[in-house]
Amino acid sequence: MTTSFQWRLVAIAVGSLFLATCISHAQSSGNATSVNGTILDPSGAVIPAANVEIHNPVSGFDRSVTTDASGQFNFPNVPFNPYHLTVTAPGFSSYSQDVEPRSSVPVSLKITLQVASADTVVNVNEEAGNLIENDPTFHTDVDKNLFDKVPLESQSSSLSSLVTLTTPGVVADSNGLFHGLGDHADNSFSYDGQPITDQQSKVFSNQIPPESIQSMEVISGAVPAEFGDKTSVIVKVTTRSGQGFTSPHGSVKSSYGSFGTSTAGFDLAYGGPKWGNFIAASGLNSGRFLDPPELHALHDKGNEENLFDRVDFQLTSSDSIHVNLGYSRSWFQTPNSYDNLNTGILDPITGGPVGLTDQRSQINTYNIAPVWTHLFNSTTLFTLGAFVRHDDYNYYPSANVFADGTGLIPGGSSATVNQNRTLANAGLRSDISYVKGIHNLKAGVTFEHTFLRENFNFGITDPALVPSSADANGNPCFVAGVALAAPCTLLLPIDLTRGGNLFAFHGRTDIKQIALYVQDAITKGAWAFNIGVRGDLYRGIVRDSQLEPRLGVAYNIKKTSSVIRIDYSRIQATPYNENLILSSVGSQNPTINAVFNGANSQAFAPIRPGFRNQFNAGLQQAIGRFLVIDVDLFWKYTHNGYDFSIFGSTPITFPIAWHNSKLNGVSARINMPEHHGLSAFIVLGHTNARYFPPQIGGLGATIQTGQPFRIDHDQKFQQTTHLQYQPKKTLPWVAMNWRYDSGLVASNTNLDNFADALGFLDADQQTAVGLFCVDSSGTKHTASLNNPLTSTTCNVLANGLPTGSATRITFPKLGTFDVDHNPTRIAPRHLFDAAIGDDNLFHSDHYQWSLRFTVVNLTNKAALYNFLSTFSGTHFVTPRTYTAELGFHF
Repeated sequence: MTTSFQWRLVAIAVGSLFLATCISHAQSSGNATSVNGTILDPSGAVIPAANVEIHNPVSGFDRSVTTDASGQFNFPNVPFNPYHLTVTAPGFSSYSQDVEPRSSVPVSLKITLQVASADTVVNVNEEAGNLIENDPTFHTDVDKNLFDKVPLESQSSSLSSLVTLTTPGVVADSNGLFHGLGDHADNSFSYDGQPITDQQSKVFSNQIPPESIQSMEVISGAVPAEFGDKTSVIVKVTTRSGQGFTSPHGSVKSSYGSFGTSTAGFDLAYGGPKWGNFIAASGLNSGRFLDPPELHALHDKGNEENLFDRVDFQLTSSDSIHVNLGYSRSWFQTPNSYDNLNTGILDPITGGPVGLTDQRSQINTYNIAPVWTHLFNSTTLFTLGAFVRHDDYNYYPSANVFADGTGLIPGGSSATVNQNRTLANAGLRSDISYVKGIHNLKAGVTFEHTFLRENFNFGITDPALVPSSADANGNPCFVAGVALAAPCTLLLPIDLTRGGNLFAFHGRTDIKQIALYVQDAITKGAWAFNIGVRGDLYRGIVRDSQLEPRLGVAYNIKKTSSVIRIDYSRIQATPYNENLILSSVGSQNPTINAVFNGANSQAFAPIRPGFRNQFNAGLQQAIGRFLVIDVDLFWKYTHNGYDFSIFGSTPITFPIAWHNSKLNGVSARINMPEHHGLSAFIVLGHTNARYFPPQIGGLGATIQTGQPFRIDHDQKFQQTTHLQYQPKKTLPWVAMNWRYDSGLVASNTNLDNFADALGFLDADQQTAVGLFCVDSSGTKHTASLNNPLTSTTCNVLANGLPTGSATRITFPKLGTFDVDHNPTRIAPRHLFDAAIGDDNLFHSDHYQWSLRFTVVNLTNKAALYNFLSTFSGTHFVTPRTYTAELGFHF
């Protein structure tokens, strides 16, 4: 990109923001709009007390109002989607039409009802073609009415669980992490239009509470021009609003379940036609807060508190204010494994026992996001928004640093580490939307300023790491008690067993980003086009820029109720911000590199933005009146393919970059809208995730050269089937999930076969994977903590290799292991969740009691998310858990 183009982008951004600040009023906008109108009789007189309903049978959105004395109705906070609108009034025929808001510009209708003698009922939704969307972008729509009854796998990361269970192509990982279409957490969230592209796993940040969400649109296909940075999965969240609630509405809920898990919370919506306030607060306390490295949770307590408040105010007929406020705090222990219980380990200084490993974390997050929109006329809407989001992450070591586990740095040696890291993201966004005729035009600019502060300390707690005789290369470390050779001279000052001090790393940097975009959604007959272009300027530790065209085409074959589509997206991918300074600048530090690689340490360059070419093609097909199938093929080539690595086995994780990645696969969703109380959906995905060495950026913790390899985001197949049944709204309901995962790649290449596992894994690790073998007499032996398997326990084949396998990982057939085409994987798993509830126990009209009982992992399947992952280690899925919830609604 030329320098002149860069300066033009900057000039346009500054000019747009200056124009915004010069306008005197303010308003709110995001991922929703309003649908309003007037109901008239044939003479033109208004009809009060008419009932107006809008409904989307696929997402589950359903809302109804009555017209006021002037015959007017208003639906605020309506997510962008197609809806079926129905009007009924005594003495008049019913009226129906389809409404499809795709912009923040309000939809205004004038509807004339016919008298009853001329009654003509139009029921558009009885046609299969009205269940499909003529949209070039593959996406999933889920409303609160649907996901309220979905049993979630994790209460401490409910939003991640909801996305994983309802979105095709999303692979589940531990601790609220999910991989979208082969990428590591390359996901972004749009909260009422506020962009959030930072990590949302519960070990990185606190998530928005699910009780604040009205609906979600999850884009996992082609990328519209208004989105950038992290684009594999884009979660557009519309939050709940109190506008339109002329009397207080809300609920108070509390639950208790397995592992001593308890929750309590309330939400309240109150307002009027011109204003509204929605507030939600909740708390969680659990004895299994994170997914532990053992089947049984050890040292795994945690709690979380959330507060969310949304304020809406209509200043004039053209101007409104919308403000989101949020605060979350979480505190949790780092789960222990049996290996780091430290039984018998002595303090090298005092000679006494070191005690149990007791590492903990605390995360504080706050968010402030005011928005104003100004409606110039019925076709044009202007938006100006600001936002500040701040994460403060603290990791605390054990009180006795020598208790901090084993294997924290390569070679199995121990270290202690602590960290304080802050990530603050502040910015302005502005856009203008224009809807008229066949055009739905949107142009905007976003400026973001990210403030990164990273402080961490580490020290060696294993006296054997700096040997008294020689280093790993045979060089003498000490002569007459003096350290002579690298890396000994680098490590000795931080060897706490020899009187050293903690190594301190302090990093500060700012990242500035400007994005400008223009896009137009054009609908002409059976054709739909998404045409756009985006320009990104990235100014951080490195500098880069990119011009990114986006193009999508869809065609509606009405005769067969089909939509075919094809898309192209050019994307600038930006590095992960979490510990980016450590990864980019710390890679040049000789002490840090010595910890990882000794004399073979390698200093990589800082991580640069990458670029991606993405192609999508899909088909949406309605079958009958109650079934929609949507399939999307994707292919993504990325230069600078990002991943995360880990500082030894500590919670200090950081981004790295590989030369390139090639990701391809297929995603599909099958929807059955509600029919006689039964509704269902199935989401499916298949992903090939191939990464190509060499490593070209970040800290030199993972050095791999040679052939391409399957990264641990690669999974051959996963699916979720959700069924929901409620015969009548006054009766109880039941819901069930069936989740199947064929298994992620087990990233540790020392596990080529059973013999490797037998020699490489200790007793705890053998037990975790369910290692077993048969001896010469035919007796089966299974590894346990007290009785690990050895080569003498198991029968030996003629080739000298022992026989055996594992229940929780899958080895390739002997001699067929290949890091690209046939790696070791986590074993396939089937998980079943179920819930039953009654939303109105005593059949009251105004004050209602609800009761819900949920079982997660109904069959108590013992399974792994991952094993010895270079990013996150080993984690088990949630065992069978029970939860009972009681609620009061008003």
